[in-house]
Amino acid sequence: MKNSRCLVLLACCLMLLTGCYTNRSRSLNAQTGTTEYSERQLDSLSYSSSHHYTFNYNFVVSADSFMLLRQQPEEQMSDLPTDSFIVRRHDQLVVADIRMMPNDSIDSVWVQLATQNSEFGWIHESQLLPKVVPDDPISQFIYTFSNVHTLISLIIVGLIMFFYFMRKVMKQNAHIVHFNDIDSFYPTLLTILVASSATLYATIQMFHPEMWRHFYYHPTLNPFSVPLLLSVFLVSVWAMLIVGLAAVDDIFHQLTIGESLLYLGGLLAVCAVDYIIFSITTLYFVGYLLLILYIAYALRQYFRNSRCNYLCGSCGRKMHSKGRCPHCGAMND
Repeated sequence: MKNSRCLVLLACCLMLLTGCYTNRSRSLNAQTGTTEYSERQLDSLSYSSSHHYTFNYNFVVSADSFMLLRQQPEEQMSDLPTDSFIVRRHDQLVVADIRMMPNDSIDSVWVQLATQNSEFGWIHESQLLPKVVPDDPISQFIYTFSNVHTLISLIIVGLIMFFYFMRKVMKQNAHIVHFNDIDSFYPTLLTILVASSATLYATIQMFHPEMWRHFYYHPTLNPFSVPLLLSVFLVSVWAMLIVGLAAVDDIFHQLTIGESLLYLGGLLAVCAVDYIIFSITTLYFVGYLLLILYIAYALRQYFRNSRCNYLCGSCGRKMHSKGRCPHCGAMND
């Protein structure tokens, strides 16, 4: 337990040290004390507030490939001869220019991109965004877990893991969270955090999609630099990391290595199923009721069946109730 507290304290310190980057490239008027922006900067700020990216923003190609137009958009719209070139998956792109073309029947926004080979090309924004991802590891992580194919694969793998470990646990009468748990509240707390975070994640996407979209283009791990709802979500993510480390430490202190690995496998399977169920059911408003019932069930299972209130007078091991010690066989009245 002492080591668990040390891990929790260390994780809290790391969280407090997490900061965010602030761009200070604006000019300040020395006489008036106000910030001065050029016309291009004002246009950039206006565009960024609605589209969440602007000049010099970095993308990475996530599609297999797509074409960029070498000539100006006006030439394409006038049916003049044009040339194009291909960018491929994992190529890095930088937004070089943005043009508004109100007369374009397909999309009024054109984006000029610079490639890592110093080539420049234009493309409609509506064609660009589904095929690129922001050049940031957090954004790429969000993109991966938001991908439909990834979600379907996660559902299949999660359910297979859950039923496999449930069958193995029941057959060997091994420990598993919620059913035959160890005397540690960390695994139960971790499952509750996963379910709550999945519910909150789906809530943000439903009711505040633009907030989530802005976070997707400008991610941070600092919960103190984002709106309240996102701040609560980031705190829950940090809490999952902290509680997860404490749970792993407690599990290996209470069980053998083999039993610990089996228990961790079952815990991961339960967390995967929690994420799948609550992130999907919340989209249909059922998840909120399920979350309340799940939290009540998880707490009831822990305090009724898993919490040890007694110690054996002979071997000193933990016991759920008085009587014969399951470890050494001594009677305790």
